[in-house]
Parts: sequence; structure tokens; C-alpha cells
Amino acid sequence: MNKTITATSEQVLPVMESFYTLQGEGYHQGRAAYFIRLGGCDVGCVWCDVKDSWDASKHPSLSIDAIVNKLYVETGIRNRELGNNIQPIVVITGGEPLMHDLTQLTNAIHAAGFTTNIETSGAHPLSGEWDWICLSPKKFKAPLPEVVPHAHELKVVIFHKSDFAWAEQYAALVTPQCKLYLQPEWDKAAEVTPLIIDYIKTNPQWELSLQLHKYINVP
Repeated sequence: MNKTITATSEQVLPVMESFYTLQGEGYHQGRAAYFIRLGGCDVGCVWCDVKDSWDASKHPSLSIDAIVNKLYVETGIRNRELGNNIQPIVVITGGEPLMHDLTQLTNAIHAAGFTTNIETSGAHPLSGEWDWICLSPKKFKAPLPEVVPHAHELKVVIFHKSDFAWAEQYAALVTPQCKLYLQPEWDKAAEVTPLIIDYIKTNPQWELSLQLHKYINVP
């Protein structure tokens, strides 16, 4: 059973960490991005590199105001001071962020002058107002069918050769405008990256996503 934690008038969210860095993956790779990693996940990827995020109770609960104030402080950007033509991105990730109702958080981020991106498995109902949705479906707990058509970007982690078929299963369900990415699982990158390269050469609708941040040693 999927259970979303509903927002209240004084909503708090478990924040494992937040940091200002470069987006290392997918369509927005290389862009300045502020990440908010929420606690809580019931997807259970065996290769997850942030398993400490799974238990939401281990992380401090912050109000929406506190989260946005940290965003201001840690980016040094306040009240659209860069101008409307430059929109810094804020990436909500996890854990599985859609375990929480994200409506109030995204409203506050938009009001602060930032754009909202989410990285999600899609295993819980979609909430919040998003400028960009990166769907990364996992075999351990598949996306809800109603979430899939909203994806702007489909990013599939390749851990085993069978994952190519999994990727194609969801490529057939997203919109034609959705960007398609294959990403090697980090610990198996030496083994699977050549497979991904060969696959993309024969299936050029896909592109390669690398975890750039791990190569340049930033968060």
C-alpha cells in the first residue's frame, strides 16, 4: 500500500541533507543546483548509495520556512536577484521524496524565485508543482502508472543486462517529448558502460548519463 505523508498548515519535512553543487546527472548535468534530500524510502534498491536516507526518523524535521531560509543562505541567492532570465534549480531528492506531500514546499520554492526539479522512482502519488520531473523507475517498487506520463526525463540505472528491457518498458509509456537516459550503476560502471554505449549506438533515442559529480569530487 502506498502512503503519502499529507501536508498540514505547519508542515515539517525530514531533511537528511541540503547542499549547493552541480547537477551531475541527466538533462541538467553541469548546472548549478541546490539539492534537498528528504528522509524516507520504501523502494529498497540494493545498490542505493544513500541508504541512510531510508529511515525518515533519523533526520531532523524542518519547517518549510526553515528549508527555504537555508536555501537562501547556502546559495547566497535571494528574491530573484539574478533576474527572471536566470532560474537556479532546486532538486528535491531522497530517499523517495514523494512519500511526502510536496505541495507546500514547491509553492515556497517558487515564491522564492527558484525552479523545482524532482528525482523520483514514481512509486508514490505525485504532489507538488514541478518545472522538471526526472523519473527513475526501479524494479524493487515500480512507478505508479499515473505518474509516468508526467515525466520530462526518464533515467534508468543499468545494473544488469536485463535492465535494458526494463528501460524500454517505460520508454514506451512516457510522452514523445520525454528525454531518455541510461546511467551505469556506479559500482558496476566499468562493466556496464560499454554495454550502454553499444546499446545507444543502435538505439539513438537514448543518451548516456554519467554521475559527473563523482568524477569531479563534489556532492
